[in-house]
Amino acid sequence: MSQPMLNDPFSPPQVADRIRSLGVSKATMPALQTITLGLLAGGFISFGAMYYTVVMTQAGDVFGPARLLGGVSFSLGFILVIIAGAELFTGNNLIVMAWAAKKITSLALTRNWLLVYFSNMVGAYIAVTLIYYSGYLLDGHSAVGVTAINIALHKVDHTAIEAFARGLLCNALVCLASWMCYAARSVTDKILAVVFPVSGFVAMGFEHCIANMFMIPLGLVAASNPHIVELSGYSTEQLTNLTVSGFLNNIMPVTLGNIIGGAVMVALVYYFIYLRGEGKGM
Repeated sequence: MSQPMLNDPFSPPQVADRIRSLGVSKATMPALQTITLGLLAGGFISFGAMYYTVVMTQAGDVFGPARLLGGVSFSLGFILVIIAGAELFTGNNLIVMAWAAKKITSLALTRNWLLVYFSNMVGAYIAVTLIYYSGYLLDGHSAVGVTAINIALHKVDHTAIEAFARGLLCNALVCLASWMCYAARSVTDKILAVVFPVSGFVAMGFEHCIANMFMIPLGLVAASNPHIVELSGYSTEQLTNLTVSGFLNNIMPVTLGNIIGGAVMVALVYYFIYLRGEGKGM
């Protein structure tokens, strides 16, 4: 039987081992380091969302190809998280593998999730603030601002069950992208592993809680400009759901869906396949 080459990808059992070990490292990381890396991730995902917003501006009626191109551009944020290094809440749902293997406590898992979730949120809000002062929303004769409203309005108009289901499907793909990155040995491999699952969830309109922490507030900011609202053609009644309340009504079911999609549908499934029954494991 031939020996594996040094550039061969890690096998699925090896990936499970790597994620379990990394989960311990993430859950025991000092709080300041975790928060700083979480702020970066919120900013990185915002960069991807900015890119997506520009690409989708005046895309016309070419629905499928435009969504594909938008999804590929949105992948920028996840590529930055993986390659540059940052702590992203949705990807950290894979820490459940270390928890299920009894390598970390429930308290350590919850601590990581809370620190990362809220630092991601702050990072996204900082990005929205910088975007506001940059004049980005006025680009293309304010067409970018109109696109920001369109994106945000589409998200807040989902019912709770729609938002939950789209969040579940989204993070199943995001965590599968992370899983494949842990199988990769090169930067190129990791980028290719990210692009297809991430562009897929974006093109299919699934919901990512951290991306929404940027996109919906950005739409709220755009909707505060009467000129942009006039260009959008929306009436006051049509913008009824584009409020802080509408944002919360989206973000809560999306977050829950993201957790189940990543922690249960990916992390626990692979734990049962590759790690359950190992006793003390590593």
